[in-house]
Amino acid sequence: MNDVTLESFSPPITQDLGEFDRPILVFGGPYSNLQASKALLEEVARLGIPSDHVICTGDIVAYCGNPRETVDLMQESGFHFIQGNCEENLSNAIDDCGCGFDEGSECAILSDKWYALAQAETTAEQKDWMGSLPHRIAFTYAGKRFHVLHGSNRDISEFVFPSTAPSKKAAIISETGADVVLAGHSGMPFTQEIGDKIWHNAGVIGLPPNDGTPRVWYSIIEMIDGELVFDHCALDYDHEAAAETMRGLGLLEYAEALVSGIYPSQSILPPDEIEKTAEAIPASSLRVTLQDV
Repeated sequence: MNDVTLESFSPPITQDLGEFDRPILVFGGPYSNLQASKALLEEVARLGIPSDHVICTGDIVAYCGNPRETVDLMQESGFHFIQGNCEENLSNAIDDCGCGFDEGSECAILSDKWYALAQAETTAEQKDWMGSLPHRIAFTYAGKRFHVLHGSNRDISEFVFPSTAPSKKAAIISETGADVVLAGHSGMPFTQEIGDKIWHNAGVIGLPPNDGTPRVWYSIIEMIDGELVFDHCALDYDHEAAAETMRGLGLLEYAEALVSGIYPSQSILPPDEIEKTAEAIPASSLRVTLQDV
């Protein structure tokens, strides 16, 4: 349990959590959003899920206004975390977020503001903690092997969206040796059957997924009546308070995104995702019989 092992692909460090025996809550991207992070902790308590059955797919700090406080909250939570590109770059004193934005794009320009805040506000001890997190997590649940990564196994900042080719997802899953990949980075909640495997992204809690609502997302994975269920759940929180903090710091564009639910720039999105801008995402579940996974 919790041993660090080396695997054949890069980056190689994977933490093996062993076997889980009860439902798992998955979330991504707290993104320095303190209000959303507090709401997530309250939801975990309401659902009665033990903290060691909660997994974050990375990017604890990013767009929002409370990086130091959010890291403190996450450190104290008892949850499992992997490094996203933001943790990796902050801990290595790199001067950009490593999000994979095209140079000169609006996203890249906007990232200069929030990343500078994250650099300035997080302490040396917090950066050391973020740098100590594994790049991968592996575990077994319901007899199936799960692998948690941020972007892809090949590139921590690779965007994998709902519209990304199934063949690419299949190749990544195959390289991990898993039955189920739990991914982050893209910010959009979705679950897809890829042949007899599963690609699952719980979404993020720090920023709405460009769907025209202020809601954010997490997921619960559990066994129900012999089926493995991936349940996408919306989370409401005090987005106005989070936005007000950001306005005071000059993070105006992403403050507006918390309220409107629309990204300030769509330069990272493929055409299929752009077409669904402002289309509210319904809560949904995918049920998979075990013999099919």
